[in-house]
Amino acid sequence: MRSLLTLAYKLLVNDRAKFAALTVGLTFSVFLMVQMTSMFSGILQRASATVVNTGAALWVMDPAVTTVANSIPMPDYVLDAVRSMKGVNYAVPLYSGAALVKLNTGVYQSVTVIGLDDTSLFGRPRLLDGHIEDIYGDNAFIVVRDAEFGKLDRPTLGTAFEINDHRAVVVGIAAVPISGLFGIPTLYTTYRRAIEDIPSMRYTLSYILVQPKTGESIADIQAHVEALGYRALTADGFMHQITLFYIFQTGLGTNILIMTVISFIVGLSISGQTFYTFILENLDRFGALKAIGAKARDLVYVILFQALLTSLTGYGLGVGLCALLIALAKLRLPDYSATITYVNLSLALGMVLVIAAVSSYIGVRKVIRVQPFDIFRG
Repeated sequence: MRSLLTLAYKLLVNDRAKFAALTVGLTFSVFLMVQMTSMFSGILQRASATVVNTGAALWVMDPAVTTVANSIPMPDYVLDAVRSMKGVNYAVPLYSGAALVKLNTGVYQSVTVIGLDDTSLFGRPRLLDGHIEDIYGDNAFIVVRDAEFGKLDRPTLGTAFEINDHRAVVVGIAAVPISGLFGIPTLYTTYRRAIEDIPSMRYTLSYILVQPKTGESIADIQAHVEALGYRALTADGFMHQITLFYIFQTGLGTNILIMTVISFIVGLSISGQTFYTFILENLDRFGALKAIGAKARDLVYVILFQALLTSLTGYGLGVGLCALLIALAKLRLPDYSATITYVNLSLALGMVLVIAAVSSYIGVRKVIRVQPFDIFRG
C-alpha cells in the first residue's frame, strides 16, 4: 500500500500544471469560504460586545428586545420585583443608550453610553488609567480605549467635552474584551448620571442584571420574570438571540450564505473539472497498473489519496492566506471585525471534504471502467 500511495503522489505532482490548477482553485475557494464566514463571526461577536463585557449571568428585558443595542425601557418597579424574587442574589439596573458628543474641535461624534449601578458599579470595565472611584465625581465619564478610541481625539485624564449639552470629564481610560459593532465609541458612567444627562422616555431602565444564588435558581427566576410580563435570558441565551436576529431578520446572514455557497460551487467546479482532465490524461497509466495486477480497490485508493491530498493542501493554503490577510487588515484597520473560529474552520473543512468526495467519484467512475487491452490496443 505504501508503494501504491507513493506512486499516486508522483503521478499527481509530476503533472505540475494540473496539480497547480487544482491547488490554486481549492485555495481560492477555501479562502472565500473562510473569509466570508469569518466576517460574519466577527460581526456577531461584536454585536454581543455589551453582553460579554458586562459579564452578567442573567439579563431581564422587555420581551420585544431583539439585540442589546435596541433596548426598550422598563418601569422601575420591575427592578424591585426582581430583587424580591427567591433565588436572586442581587439585581442591579443598567442603562444603555446613544448620545452625541461635541469634541473640543467642534466635531460631533455619536457614542454609546453605559450607565452602571451607582452602588455596585457591576459590569465596570478594566481600567488602564485612572481610579474607578473617580466615576462618582462631577460629570465623570470613563472612555473605552478600543478601535474607536481615536474618534474621540484620543482623550486623556482630565479631557473635557460636551455630551448632550452637558459637561463631561474623562476620569478613566478602560479596556474591554470586545469592541462594539457599529464603529461607535463607548463611554461608562453611573446609572444616575446617564439618565439625567441623556434624554430618554418616561421609563429609563434598559436592563436588569441579575446574579442568581445558584445555577438551579435560573429557571425559577425566568418563570417569575415571565409572569411579570418580561423576559429573563442567560448571557448565552441573549447572545444566541442576537445571532438569530442578524441571521434571519437582516440581510447579512443571507448575503454571507450566498457568498459561501458561491465559493463552494467555484471550488467544486474547478477541482472537479481539473481532476477529471487529470484522470483522462493518465488513463494509460491506470490501465497499465491494472495490467500488472492492480485491483480496482487499489486504483480507488489511488484516486482517493490524490483527491484528499490536493484538497487538504488547498485547505491549508486557503486558511493561511485568509489568516494573513485578516491580520494585515487589522493592522491597517483596527475596527475590522473578521474573526476566524473553530466553527469557520470546521465548516470550510467539511465543504473541502465534499469537494474531494465529488472529485474522487468522478475519477473513480472513469478509472474503474478502463480495461488494459483498450490501453495497449491504442
